[in-house]
Amino acid sequence: MISVCILTKNSASTLKKTLDQTLSFPEVLILDNGSKDETCSIAATYPNVKIFKSPFLGFGPMRNKIASLANNDWILALDSDEILSPELLKELKQIHLKPDHIYSICRHNFYNNKHIKGCGWHPDRVIRLYNRLSTNYCDSLVHESVVKKNSIVIKLKHPIWHTPYQTTFDFLSKMQHYSTLFAEQNKNKKKSSFAIALKHAAFAFLKSYFLKKGFVDGKEGFFISFYNANTAFYKYIKLKEYNEKI
Repeated sequence: MISVCILTKNSASTLKKTLDQTLSFPEVLILDNGSKDETCSIAATYPNVKIFKSPFLGFGPMRNKIASLANNDWILALDSDEILSPELLKELKQIHLKPDHIYSICRHNFYNNKHIKGCGWHPDRVIRLYNRLSTNYCDSLVHESVVKKNSIVIKLKHPIWHTPYQTTFDFLSKMQHYSTLFAEQNKNKKKSSFAIALKHAAFAFLKSYFLKKGFVDGKEGFFISFYNANTAFYKYIKLKEYNEKI
């Protein structure tokens, strides 16, 4: 059997839709990182959900911690703003799981109710189903991923629906959080300066808007590309400050 493992923090606006699509799983685990909204109250209304709490350890370590709390060895890792499509749910129920296999799922990413096809948002395959006895997540603070080891990667056919940003506040909040994690993870490992930050920002915009065809998504594509540029800039400005403190 599969245990669904979800990390949450202030996820009240999206969590219900996520949990509605996991009702058929006997075990769903929530690992909450200090929510101040109704996240835990919403989760508590679902009979198959178990709620745990932890200080933030970094995304990779948090993924591994919640997996260790599951009763089943097969782990389906989800974000609190991701929804299993009905077709994917059916596919997961029919699949014959093998311990030496790990399974990737295509995410359809949405912003302003639009399926974003450019900006590097599509295709977007992520490995989310794995056996914890065979592998685990890496220990990265941010941009964590399942360690492939000697596993065979199997591509599932049907998608997760993902809405990573609902408001401008979400963009700014994630930029602040992720840029800080990047700086913490890379201090004394990468060089940075104002010029390096500008270079990365310019390249991030050009890559997202032109090379990754963000322009096909209209104003949403421009907004996302501009956000990517700002995130790159502040990642390296913060890294510069972290390196200078040593």
